[in-house]
Amino acid sequence: MDDFVRNIMDTFGVFGIGMLMFLENIFPPIPSELIMPLAGYQATQGSMSIVAVIISGTIGSLLGVIPWYYAGHYLGERRMKRLAARHGRWLTLAPEDVDKANDWFRRKGAAAVLFGRLVPTVRTLISVPAGVAHMALVTFLIYSAIGSAIWTTFLAMLGFLLGQQYEMVEGYMGPVSNAIIIAIVAFYIYRVVTFDPGRIDGDAGRERREGG
Repeated sequence: MDDFVRNIMDTFGVFGIGMLMFLENIFPPIPSELIMPLAGYQATQGSMSIVAVIISGTIGSLLGVIPWYYAGHYLGERRMKRLAARHGRWLTLAPEDVDKANDWFRRKGAAAVLFGRLVPTVRTLISVPAGVAHMALVTFLIYSAIGSAIWTTFLAMLGFLLGQQYEMVEGYMGPVSNAIIIAIVAFYIYRVVTFDPGRIDGDAGRERREGG
């Protein structure tokens, strides 16, 4: 899998990094924990600068959260929960996940957006309650950009600082990256298989009875 990421970077340069980070936020096919360290390492080879790597990764990540913000903004909490109720099995998103993200946002406010961008499990989902709460887009983008920049910088610098030492662990990167992808796919299949439609139908029915 790391070969695939490198091929994208070799073909599209820094734009490839942004594209991969954008897709990682829309539907994470490849985790940023793999993309950015490899991009940082590529910067030590002279093909691109570390600053360009960080900027591209941050922009791609930022662009990737905007669709989720607008989904929450236009659909609202109840419609987002209905969407999760209808398609939650394939999105691996339950109405209660929306409730948890909304609750965290209500308690933490703008700080939830900033620090949420640093937490792998909520990095994308935190955009939904920000949209539901009609948080000002400029404010959302500022806090998201700061959080994204911190995260991408941290990961890129890991690869960059390894420098030549990266060659020592390069032999392990293929198996490790493949293991990460297998774990993601396995977790997705597990969520699909174990998803409880009865609970989801009950939540959706309650929403309808409440007139949402």
